[in-house]
Amino acid sequence: MSSRARRIARDRVPNPLLVDSGAWIALLSARDQPHAEADAMFRAAASRSARLLTTNLILAEVHRFVLFLAGIEPAAHALERIEASRLVAMEFVRRAHHQRARAWLEKLGDQRIRYTNAVSFAVVQEHGCRTAMSFDHDLETAGFTLWRMR
Repeated sequence: MSSRARRIARDRVPNPLLVDSGAWIALLSARDQPHAEADAMFRAAASRSARLLTTNLILAEVHRFVLFLAGIEPAAHALERIEASRLVAMEFVRRAHHQRARAWLEKLGDQRIRYTNAVSFAVVQEHGCRTAMSFDHDLETAGFTLWRMR
């Protein structure tokens, strides 16, 4: 775990909290290596009624992963399950997000940052969110904090 990643006790769940595709996938797939940690994080967030911020591009990544791993019905069920949560705040990407994402990609031009993550950087900035439920380090690279339960 890098120096920027930090532990936050169950009673200190960040709010709002960005949830990226890796966290959703880990929650949905019991075979995923960080499944137990993702499950614990989602349970802690739910117990505190934390607002879980995600984007339609993140859901596109989740859908694609589940579609090719498990099939059409599980992929549709994954979207339904996420959208049905009262805790999830879905941000639909707009032109302003795209423009800010392009700026992030330019700023971090020496890093291999996915466009979806650059859009997420723009969205979390807009919402004043500093912490993400994620298992990749692009968010740390951009200066955000990864939330861990360990």
